[in-house]
Amino acid sequence: MPDPIRPQRPKIIAVTNQKGGVGKTTTAINLGAALASQGKAVLLVDLDPQGNCSTGLGVDVADRKRTTYDLLVDEAPIAEVVMKTGVEGLYLTPATTDLSSADIELVSNEKRSFLLHDALRDPGIETLGFDYVLIDCPPSLNLLTVNAMVAADSVLVPLQSEFFALEGLSQLMLTVREVRASANKGLRIEGIVLTMYDARNNLSRQVEEDARANLGDLVFGTVIPRNVRVSEAPSFALPVMAYDPASKGALAYTALAQELIAR
Repeated sequence: MPDPIRPQRPKIIAVTNQKGGVGKTTTAINLGAALASQGKAVLLVDLDPQGNCSTGLGVDVADRKRTTYDLLVDEAPIAEVVMKTGVEGLYLTPATTDLSSADIELVSNEKRSFLLHDALRDPGIETLGFDYVLIDCPPSLNLLTVNAMVAADSVLVPLQSEFFALEGLSQLMLTVREVRASANKGLRIEGIVLTMYDARNNLSRQVEEDARANLGDLVFGTVIPRNVRVSEAPSFALPVMAYDPASKGALAYTALAQELIAR
């Protein structure tokens, strides 16, 4: 576990985009690993019923004894769910397909939107000494995603460099505004990170220009390139910086982590 000498509340960031295939889980895993490489203690909360974040870090389903489902539905203490990963400084609350039924099971719970908020503010988490909590959200705007936004200090949005990318972003911004108005006044946009970027492609460059023109400083200076090493790493159950630390993808996620820390 992280060094518990100095109790602290970690910075909580929801990594979310209701559009699938934008590099959300890839960003959660690799940004988490990159922050850990910078000496930060990081907890990844797998909030996606597909459990890709857990699989991508090499955690077999059989080894997921306590999961995010237990955290939300059974209100298990956070310390009982957190597990180590193969990456030094990177920890995980894993997920399984059990989480897919959480929406239905929680609908009658009066505090259904605040369950993750309460779990991540359990006094036990402060003694674990995490600097960052990254929440890997499902690719939809459901109760799980709302839980993430209510729990988070900020939202980080991976934005694929493709046509219609900005259109999907507008719905997410509206949801953030609604959550801010109703349940989490302090919620802010941490930033937009362009993913799967190909500098040789006119469309990628156009999406970047449009994003920076419309969103200004909300867009991270770092862009994540389309990189075969980033795509290959999950099949080896590794973050890209462990799979190939000299690759363009690994260097980009390291730069993104440094930019996030500087912010």
